[in-house]
Amino acid sequence: MNPLRQKIEQEIRERGPIAFSRFMELCLYDGELGYYSRNAEQFGKAGDFYTSSDVHAVFGRLLARQFDEMWRTLGSPAQIELVELGPGRGLFAQDVLGWAEKKFPDFLRALRYVLVESSHALRARIKETLRRHLDSGKAALVEHYPLDEPSAGGTTTIVFANEFFDALPVEILSPKGSLRIDAREGHFVETWAPASPEELEFLDRYSVHPEADERIEAPLAAQQSMDRIAASIQRGFFIAIDYGYTRDEQLAGRHRGTLKALRQHSVSANPYEAPSEQDITADVNFTALAAAAEKHGMRTHKLVTQSQFLLGIGEANQFADAFEECRLPQERAKVALQLKHLVTPAGMGESFHVLIGDKGIEEGQAAGLAGLNFGRSR
Repeated sequence: MNPLRQKIEQEIRERGPIAFSRFMELCLYDGELGYYSRNAEQFGKAGDFYTSSDVHAVFGRLLARQFDEMWRTLGSPAQIELVELGPGRGLFAQDVLGWAEKKFPDFLRALRYVLVESSHALRARIKETLRRHLDSGKAALVEHYPLDEPSAGGTTTIVFANEFFDALPVEILSPKGSLRIDAREGHFVETWAPASPEELEFLDRYSVHPEADERIEAPLAAQQSMDRIAASIQRGFFIAIDYGYTRDEQLAGRHRGTLKALRQHSVSANPYEAPSEQDITADVNFTALAAAAEKHGMRTHKLVTQSQFLLGIGEANQFADAFEECRLPQERAKVALQLKHLVTPAGMGESFHVLIGDKGIEEGQAAGLAGLNFGRSR
């Protein structure tokens, strides 16, 4: 029998039916048996899903260019901390640091790259991938970032979260109330409890109330994370890249009931069938995230698609970051296909959105960032 299933059933026997968010937390993040704790093989072709860094190094290279521009917008401080939340195997960090070494040496001198990863298996992989940068002190690997306190000594900070919020546990609500998971005769069974004041307030402010036979996620854990992140930044930027929606889109009838399970690049609507062996994810509520950031003095910018964001950064030098090492026409053709996957609607370009917030700089300064200006004459 699946050992995580046994562990979850044991908790239900001891405590009674558990909130769906607790079920999702155990499935993904249990210290020994959770999906992200078991191994580091979830990513890429042989795993369950792709992230942008699995597609091509150009994703990290373009972001290195954007981070350098952000650093200069902040006045080129002598020290800047770049904090990556949920860095996976460390491929993105490797690409950013490698490209900064080559193209942005002044930024690199000021930079300390902090990777925040709770999974033991993924931390072990990051140590292999980034050994040189960790040994030199240019990068640091931590299990939990002290997000509850403002960055020490007024450090300038860029917090980067790529596909981080979609993997945080969510509450699920229907007209019957808030979803609970019970166990009977070796099966997980759904039951319902009255929705909490926090859940109802979230729906009132940032989402919609579920109609008959409908389910809506309330990502309270994402709100709490965003609260702490925004409070911790004294001066700097925040970038979240994820698939998600705005409240207006929900009011128009879209993005309702977005919870899904992913396994070997196939999508399932059943989160219960293989605890610890499949990813569980829900679309991100960007309206709610922006509100949480603004509550702590961050200024958020209009949501852009990943396509607009990357095209804006790559526009100035016609994506030289992608093609620089191509010597042969077939190499250029292969890279062009990978780039297409990152920026076209058929790939990741339109399904992923980018939320940027800034704090501690003059109004209007961040509006000139390349990633926010695709197609605008500058």
